Parts: sequence; structure tokens; C-alpha cells
Amino acid sequence: MNISAGMVKELREKTGAGMMDCKAALGETNGDMEAAIDWLRTKGLAKAAKKAGRTAAEGLVGIAAAGHKAVMVEVNSETDFVARNAEFQALVTGIAKAALNTDGSIEAIAAAPFEGSGKTVDEAIKSAVGTIGEHIALRRAAMLSVNPGVVAHYVHAAVSPGLGKIGVLVGLESPGHGEKLGHIGRQVAMHIAAANPVAVRSSEVDPALVEREKGVYREQAKESGKPEAIIEKMVEGRLRKYFEEVVLLPQTFVVDAELTVEKALKAAEKDVGGPINVTTFVVFRLGEGVDKGETTDFAAEVAAVAGKK
Repeated sequence: MNISAGMVKELREKTGAGMMDCKAALGETNGDMEAAIDWLRTKGLAKAAKKAGRTAAEGLVGIAAAGHKAVMVEVNSETDFVARNAEFQALVTGIAKAALNTDGSIEAIAAAPFEGSGKTVDEAIKSAVGTIGEHIALRRAAMLSVNPGVVAHYVHAAVSPGLGKIGVLVGLESPGHGEKLGHIGRQVAMHIAAANPVAVRSSEVDPALVEREKGVYREQAKESGKPEAIIEKMVEGRLRKYFEEVVLLPQTFVVDAELTVEKALKAAEKDVGGPINVTTFVVFRLGEGVDKGETTDFAAEVAAVAGKK
């Protein structure tokens, strides 16, 4: 297979490995990007691929909450200029509010009434396209509800209340004090935006993802020349470390590096007045899935924001 310069560039942006190493990896894997990433990791030339912090898709993530429920939507525009437009921001806010009265599906939201307009959400979007002059699309939506408890939320780099480039919803089940529960919940949501966990608990990590990691660790361990039994123990040790890095509860808490998220929640239970159980979380990163190769240190940003609270 012909390995193009573009493929090499993309792999380098995803892994940080050298150009020649990237070219060799693509050659060894017949141009398979994901397999090439694993090949580089096996050779110790790259860590797991990381998504770029900024993407080609523009627009805003919007969040609306009421009672024990919250909803999050992503509405895309063609340019960031339009995303900074007050009319577009009002549109996203209105779509999020309309979504609260639906089941959270795109179809239901599109058909929902857009407050104060006499139009549906779909009609309001089409009207905005006509006045703003850019293609606008409701890309995705998510809804969480917890009772008893709260759905805490956080918007990173907010341009106005409930609107920004990254949005997080996290469900905290608890009979405790709602306002105090909401405070620790917001901190956990901020942590999620920064640390980007893949699941609340290790048992909830996608089995395919776990098997992929084990495969990489096993190939790395084999190069040590140790017996199979030792290799399996090495794999298990590295897998435990992997879970500490990508699973929410054992992660080091961004707001207080002396604690894990699990310990921070446990410490908050006395103040809240009851046990706290994280049910699930949802993260929307604007334009997620389209890489541009420019990264941002969200962990540092969120830690700085937390320090100002």
C-alpha cells in the first residue's frame, strides 16, 4: 500500500512519534491507522492516541437543567464567528430549554416547540439559517435524570451561562442536601472535563477497549523474554495502572490532588448528609471526532478555574 505524507502527518499528530517511526508503523500495518498507533505503543514510541483539543466543527454546546433532570445539546455552525453571534447563542439556549420537555432524542427535540416563537425547534433552526447565512445543525443531545439526587453540570470556556465548547453532565444519586450535593457535583463535572475518563468504574469500561490495551501490554511484556506466567502478571499490573488513569473514581481529583475522586466524594458525604453514588456521566466536546492536531491543556485550565471558586 502507498503510504501518503498525509497519513504520516495524521499519525504523528495523534501519537507524537517521529516521522520515520510513523512511516514505518503504517508500512508494518498496511496503512491501518489504529493498528499503527498500537504498533508504535508496543515499541514504546507513543502513548495512546489523544483527540485534538480543537476541531474543524464550530458552534456551541448548551446545557439546561430543571429539578432532577438536565439536558445537553451540541449545535454546529460553519464558523466560530457565528458561534459568537448573540442570535446563535440564543438559538442554542432555546434548543436546550426545549429539549428538557422531550425524551432527549434528536427527533423529539426537532419537533418540540421553540419558546416564544410559535415555531418548532426545527423551524427555528431553518429560520436562523436564513438570517445568519450559515448551515446550522443540531448534531446530538443527551439527557440525564437522578432521583433522589442531582444532575450536576459544567461548561468549559463558557461564552454565556450554559454555553461553551465542552459540556459535562454527571448524575449524583443521594438523599443528601441538594445545594451541597450540587457543589461537589460541579467539581466532579469540572474534573471530568479535564481528566476525560471513559467510565465511572473499571467494570464499566468497554471490553473491546480493555482487550486492546491488554494486547499492547502483552506484546510489550513479551519483549522482556520473561516466562508466560510472569508476562501475565506484568499485563495485570499495567492494566490496573490503566484503570487508575482512565476510570473516574480512582483518578486523582483535579480540584484536590491529595485525593482521588472516590475519596473526595466520600469526604463530602458528611457535609451532604448522605451517601453519594455517581450513576453516570456524559461529555460533549465540540466537533468531537474531527482532529486538527492542535491540543489544549484542559486539565491546567480547569484546575485554574477550580482554584478561583
